Amino acid sequence: MVCLWALTGPVFHFSDSWQLVINTGTTIITFLMVFLIQNTQNRDTASMQLKLDELIRASKNARNKLLSLEDMTDAELEQMKQAFARLGSQSGHGRAKTSPEDAPDVASAQAQEARPPRS
Repeated sequence: MVCLWALTGPVFHFSDSWQLVINTGTTIITFLMVFLIQNTQNRDTASMQLKLDELIRASKNARNKLLSLEDMTDAELEQMKQAFARLGSQSGHGRAKTSPEDAPDVASAQAQEARPPRS
């Protein structure tokens, strides 16, 4: 594109019409490149998700409910994140939960948050 600009500029005496054509062309190319990059990223993300899903399915101790994390609402994801953060802080105190069944799920996190605090 730079070569086209450099070669055609002197021919058209760098006129306003020439600048308009060059600017329009670069805008269209930029727009198309954004779509190409976005499509590539979406394909890459989808393939990565499938690979992770396969790893979760292949692990006999994994919880299959984690396969559908991308379908959860933002609130459910935040609850899951907080529950795993609590697990991480508990593991530092010698009370690590090693079984996947002991790890949090959204329902138990919601139930814990709905309970009134103990006095």
